[in-house]
Amino acid sequence: MDFLRIALELFVGFFSLFFLTRLLGKMTITQITTFDFISALVLGELVGNALYDHEIGLTEILFAVAFWGILIFSTEIITQKNIRIRGFLEGKPSLIIHKGKIQYDELKKNHLDIDQLQHLLRAKDAFSLREVEYAILETNGTVSVLKKAEYATPTRADHNMSNKPPALPITFISDGRLLKENLTMSGLNETWLQEELHKKGIRHYSQVLYAEWEDGNSLHVETY
Repeated sequence: MDFLRIALELFVGFFSLFFLTRLLGKMTITQITTFDFISALVLGELVGNALYDHEIGLTEILFAVAFWGILIFSTEIITQKNIRIRGFLEGKPSLIIHKGKIQYDELKKNHLDIDQLQHLLRAKDAFSLREVEYAILETNGTVSVLKKAEYATPTRADHNMSNKPPALPITFISDGRLLKENLTMSGLNETWLQEELHKKGIRHYSQVLYAEWEDGNSLHVETY
């Protein structure tokens, strides 16, 4: 019965956490702030500890997850509306390089040393401190970098090139399966797609690993 109870509580806890994370919104691991990280740990502990406490049942687990979710959700709403509380809970970005000069006080305040700073800058393709005009340490621990003019990547405007609006590639076939919604969204149909595949000697969708289409370009196909 203990195995059955643990399995049942794991099942309920899993879907409770899944529902709660979907409710609170999408966020990648690199976007998680200190407050979000602590909240995730506490939420996991609530479910994990309840599994091995025989006095805690499904009702208590659901209540704990729901109540903690309400607290987090309420906090998110408050931080969206109140800038002061948002700064207290999520922190504020720090300007760690200003006009090419390292702001040592900001590094010290954020417990960041030179080696860590260089690592963060290299992740942004800045392999030398002399390349950086401004660097901002974000609340999630990443660094946003603005390079000096002589090291910045030139744009089309710098070369006076024509500005053609970018087009988003659309996947038509993935792992041998036709994605009909994407085909319809692009304004094309299966007849056109099959004709294009036949030109490439492909008779069935199952032969295609990946196929994408971009407005103004031909169909790109990768077979198995």
